[in-house]
Amino acid sequence: MPTNDDLKSLIRTIPDFPKPGIQFRDITTLLLDPRGLSEAVVRLAALQAGPFDLVAGIEARGFVFGAAVARELEVGLLLIRKDGKLPGATIGEDYALEYGTDRIVLHEDALVPGQRVLLIDDLIATGGTARAAVRLIRKAGGTVGAAAFVIDLPDLGGADALRGDGVDVGALMAFGGH
Repeated sequence: MPTNDDLKSLIRTIPDFPKPGIQFRDITTLLLDPRGLSEAVVRLAALQAGPFDLVAGIEARGFVFGAAVARELEVGLLLIRKDGKLPGATIGEDYALEYGTDRIVLHEDALVPGQRVLLIDDLIATGGTARAAVRLIRKAGGTVGAAAFVIDLPDLGGADALRGDGVDVGALMAFGGH
């Protein structure tokens, strides 16, 4: 994995958020830097081999990067939302949280069977949401060609879990710990 130290230096770490012992990797400082944001988008778009028909962004920060990468690749944007946020008919996928479950959805007519999708989000930690997004895209008839993230937290195993699901995974940078 390339280090992308110039971009990594734009990520702020907030200790003990949202609870003690967590080192929160805050991308808002990267988003505030015009050159950093632009470079992150270009590098995310180049990280995985296409071609892709769509970029899928996971709510909410995945929308920021997903829309920009879709523009860079000149493809459409597929929104993967939390349940109850999309009008019309949807299909969904449940996934486990630390305490309970959650659900993500997409419009049932958002994908043409066989379309190749690049999954984008700001960060991969345990991989629960990303893995649910992969299952959802596949359920809708799409193929997940690859997944790309700004940040990987490899100690939490999410990227490896996605690879175990048969997805090529890339990230611009990694941070050890939680």
